[in-house]
Amino acid sequence: MPTWGELLRELNDLEQKAASPGGGQPNDGQSPCDRLRRKYLKLLSEHTKRATICYSTSWMENKPVPNGSETLTVALRDIHGFMEAASNIEVRELDLIITSPGGDADAAEAIMGYLRSRFDHIRAVVPVAAMSAATMMALSCDEILMGTHSQLGPIDPQFTVTAPEGQRSSPAQAIIDQFELAKAECQDPANLGAWLPILRTLAPGLVAQCTHAIERAKQFVTDQLTAHMLSGDDDAAARVAEWFADFPRFKSHGRPVRIDDVESQNLRVIRLEDDDKLQDLVLSVHHATRLTFGRTAATKLIENHRGRAFIESMHVQPTGPIEIAIPTAPGIPQPQSNGS
Repeated sequence: MPTWGELLRELNDLEQKAASPGGGQPNDGQSPCDRLRRKYLKLLSEHTKRATICYSTSWMENKPVPNGSETLTVALRDIHGFMEAASNIEVRELDLIITSPGGDADAAEAIMGYLRSRFDHIRAVVPVAAMSAATMMALSCDEILMGTHSQLGPIDPQFTVTAPEGQRSSPAQAIIDQFELAKAECQDPANLGAWLPILRTLAPGLVAQCTHAIERAKQFVTDQLTAHMLSGDDDAAARVAEWFADFPRFKSHGRPVRIDDVESQNLRVIRLEDDDKLQDLVLSVHHATRLTFGRTAATKLIENHRGRAFIESMHVQPTGPIEIAIPTAPGIPQPQSNGS
């Protein structure tokens, strides 16, 4: 397997060839980062005999983004990227490589609904981490490919609450639990003074929204598992959805769900270590993608094995030379704040 360092050296060689006169690089608009990613995406697809789409964001690189930007998370506008990436694919079997911290559950449902209209069989490939709404996407597939280093995450919804100290993210179940605790303790008027500042942060309808969001996440995963990975077994699907949404069990929205945990739920999991060539190629695609995020202004990438890509980038003040990865899709969409 090419290590991170070996891929970096390969990228440096491509950059030197591109910079030297008569370096032999075709004038097709592809940057060295493009060439590296697309080489390994193509090799991966040739090995599996399946279409491949890589969906990844730069959340691990800790790039600065505008407050409220959706550029690092699962968002409805990603549909455009998946339409672009699927537009020149004819086969009906897909490997979907996911690296994401999560995001909007409604967007995850919309994305998977679109992909289901284009592909009959979908495998989620998790090189390192697909969390929260990205876990919901993985659970919507027919199989999940993971390594011993890979992780999914809990699917319990998170809410942003505005407090006097500023905005804070809280698990929906924690908000409900705190409200129930307040109801119990405020039976004693002596406790009202301590609780009133906290209760003022609970907007009208928030507790009900939390309840509905939890039920909505569990129902979506239940429906997807029943339709695909746990075909026809409603009870098993509901049990797995309940397990992934169990905030008291995980106690943290970022708690890793490892492959042994996923297998314990009787889901269809393929260990990357069972196929050395497959693991090598999956990790090579992942490393090449991380190098793109580290060496360019790209922040979100949706790309297939045939070089069709949709890339979002941020305009930031560079600290050194930055090479922009040029997408095949027309134009580079700019992140927009949703005001949240």
